[in-house]
Amino acid sequence: MNDNKTWSGRFNEPVSELVKKYTGSIDFDKRLAKWDIQGSLAHAEMLKQAGVLSANDVADIQQGMAEILADIENSRIEWSLDLEDVHMNIEKRLTDKIGDAGKRLHTGRSRNDQVATDIRLWLRDEISQIRLLIQSLQLALVELAESNAEVVMPGFTHLQVAQPVSFGHHMLAYVEMLGRDDERMADCRKRVNRMPLGAAALAGTTYPIRREVTAELLGFEQICQNSLDAVSDRDFAIEFTAAASLLMVHLSRLSEELILWMSPRFGFIDIADRFCTGSSIMPQKKNPDVPELVRGKSGRVIGHLTGLIMLMKSQPLAYNKDNQEDKEPLFDTVDTLIDTLRIYTDMMRGVSVKPENMRAAVMQGFATATDLADYLVKKGMPFRDSHEVVALAVRHADRAGVDLSELPLEDLQSFSDLINEDVYNVLTPEGSLNARNHLGGTAPEQVHRQVARWRALIAG
Repeated sequence: MNDNKTWSGRFNEPVSELVKKYTGSIDFDKRLAKWDIQGSLAHAEMLKQAGVLSANDVADIQQGMAEILADIENSRIEWSLDLEDVHMNIEKRLTDKIGDAGKRLHTGRSRNDQVATDIRLWLRDEISQIRLLIQSLQLALVELAESNAEVVMPGFTHLQVAQPVSFGHHMLAYVEMLGRDDERMADCRKRVNRMPLGAAALAGTTYPIRREVTAELLGFEQICQNSLDAVSDRDFAIEFTAAASLLMVHLSRLSEELILWMSPRFGFIDIADRFCTGSSIMPQKKNPDVPELVRGKSGRVIGHLTGLIMLMKSQPLAYNKDNQEDKEPLFDTVDTLIDTLRIYTDMMRGVSVKPENMRAAVMQGFATATDLADYLVKKGMPFRDSHEVVALAVRHADRAGVDLSELPLEDLQSFSDLINEDVYNVLTPEGSLNARNHLGGTAPEQVHRQVARWRALIAG
């Protein structure tokens, strides 16, 4: 029998080297070591309270685990592929340190419920960190919105100039998206925070375990109520990756706008040099590499979501080795998300706005045409008639090569005798902004109100 295998007594020949490499997971699941130890210590304490382990055994386990954790934190541990995964590596090292007490630690549990617990403990902590990073990015956008509440820019539909909006209002749209992302993460965490430990391999255990004790020790809000489901379910990982995908989609949308706005054809913003690169051949270039990579990495995370769904779709109950493939996409999703949120927050604090260029762009697309239509309606004209009148006025202004606000009064009056001198109050971009002073509107006053609201929400 090979002492490196906890299951090898059943087999007549060793596992081939190729299979060992193919099935081993220690290269990536070693990052779960801290949480594996956390779960093991709680399990040991529970077994002591249940009368399964002695106080001396538990004391030895606690001392041995403390030494192993110190070895891990100081990079003094050698991970063995022969021991397959992080659990067997730690158990073997513990047994080498404390003897039979290390072997008794596995009483009443399986690697199946152990790994499911480790992943949930790890992901729970990562979600908490991600939520803080989301809020940090929100605050950066709120600050940018506050300082640019009065800056007018073209609002687009179909990527065509539609109506004037405040740049601050535009930034706050992404704050709202990120707010929903934060809500999804918080909601997802509730289902992540359910404990599978105690399910053992799939059917539970004959030992008098007290799962409520373990759950309390580990800070789980709920306990998985069905042992088959507890060890085989990974929908919490899929749900998290779905929430992460939506978050990356939102950042990809903002990235697309930043890329466009930085182009000289728009010239709305500039991104700090530390987030850009130059060209190897064109000396004038300043490339928005960070938002471009964010746009690309969104596809990476969405791909992980698809992969996890495909991983689970044909698995019969209960645990299958397929589930080993859940960790790498989940790890990469978390790493990508955390790195992206950190760099994005810094980048948005390095964005400088060019108000003159934005206003000039507003003046190119007859953005206040709707304001003129609303003006006529308020004077008593039916909206459909005002729509037609303004369309004719726009056609006239387009032929003249001027904005509606630049047309002489007599020209405007030729389209309707309801138009008076006060029309110019609504035909300017600033007038258009201020006219939309209601909840959810783009008026600078509303931007400042939303800024105050979000500051309070983020502060908690």
